[in-house]
Amino acid sequence: MADPMHLAACTCFNLRKAARAVTQAHEAALAPIGLKATQFSVLTVLSLIGRPMPLGRAAEIMVMDRTTLTRNLKPLVAAGLVSSTRGEDRRERVLALTDEGRALVERAQPLWRTAQAAIVDHIGAERWTRMLGDLDHVVAAARSANPAAADEAHATG
Repeated sequence: MADPMHLAACTCFNLRKAARAVTQAHEAALAPIGLKATQFSVLTVLSLIGRPMPLGRAAEIMVMDRTTLTRNLKPLVAAGLVSSTRGEDRRERVLALTDEGRALVERAQPLWRTAQAAIVDHIGAERWTRMLGDLDHVVAAARSANPAAADEAHATG
């Protein structure tokens, strides 16, 4: 029988549990415009960058593997929110936010802000700020613990 203390102290389990709860809150807020939290994240990254970018670079920014990002992009491309074209190297895919995608991000922002504010208000601004810094350290620690993933991320840029 598994030791329940392992699960209680498991970094992966606890971060994924927190991520699921936050995702559920954001998806409830974004539901009126039909966006999933993952879709909102992809659209927002493309919006913030503001210019076409290789799929590999987008995956690296989101700490996401290319296959998962490609799967998340399919409905966004099909809906005309993101364009995906061949790069100079025909193996490369270049992503860009379309005008429709930009408009949807603008419509989504107030809904996202509502969900974000509810969470930040509940945990407190100081704890939230500290948590963001802590999460940066967690990402760095996980990347250093998995050199193959870090090498792959640099190869996709």
